[in-house]
Amino acid sequence: MRTVLRVELRNGTAVLTLDRPERLNAVGTDTVEQLTKALHDLRGNDDVRAVVLAGAGRAFSAGADLGEIESFTSPGQFRAFVGRLTEAYALLEDFPKPSVAAVHGFAFGGGLELALACDLRVAERGARLGLPEMKLGVLPGAGGTQRLPRLLPTAIAKEMILTGEPIDAERAWQLGLVNEVAEPGVALAAAEALAARLAAGAPLALAAGKRLVDHGLGMDLEAAIAYERETVTVLFCTEDRIEGLKAFRERRPGNFRGA
Repeated sequence: MRTVLRVELRNGTAVLTLDRPERLNAVGTDTVEQLTKALHDLRGNDDVRAVVLAGAGRAFSAGADLGEIESFTSPGQFRAFVGRLTEAYALLEDFPKPSVAAVHGFAFGGGLELALACDLRVAERGARLGLPEMKLGVLPGAGGTQRLPRLLPTAIAKEMILTGEPIDAERAWQLGLVNEVAEPGVALAAAEALAARLAAGAPLALAAGKRLVDHGLGMDLEAAIAYERETVTVLFCTEDRIEGLKAFRERRPGNFRGA
């Protein structure tokens, strides 16, 4: 199997790069399998505090591999492919370490769905983000119709899904879909800088913060606040909490160990 996902460790950040530039980083079975393996391997690596997703070549990703999809001869094959894709993206979304997508060129279809599964997104000025499946007579199948409306106003998400028209990075930033707009050529560097800020935090608190936001949104407010209370009580008992207070008093960065 050809390597279509590069994994590099840089100062506490794992940079995962989609590496099929000749196919505009189309996401196929090989990509899904290698992404799944990488996330499983990195999950238990205490040296990794954050993850960056990027794309090689001219774009982040053109979406799912249409050539592979066209080879399917039954709905069952397509369903299995979408299932594997969905599971990989869910693994990224539930990853205990924060993730940042570095978008350049464009992120379409399954490529945008990959970026949506990340916690944060950086996009280069002029980059385009969209779900064009409607123009092919189908719909996004790896979380796009569900994650996008959770990040954008409902009417805007519906417009993108139902027309298939993309938006540019500046508009995405205005709407809150993108956390930062970077100058052309520096999306990856900007994403790594953002990941480094995240990686400086206490690992247990980072993981807990992700869970509180992601799971709390599905609860009623009273239950979510109770969940928050129990979570911060657990964090109060950690060594990192003691180190954080000590670092604050000594006016220095915390030396967090995830304990």
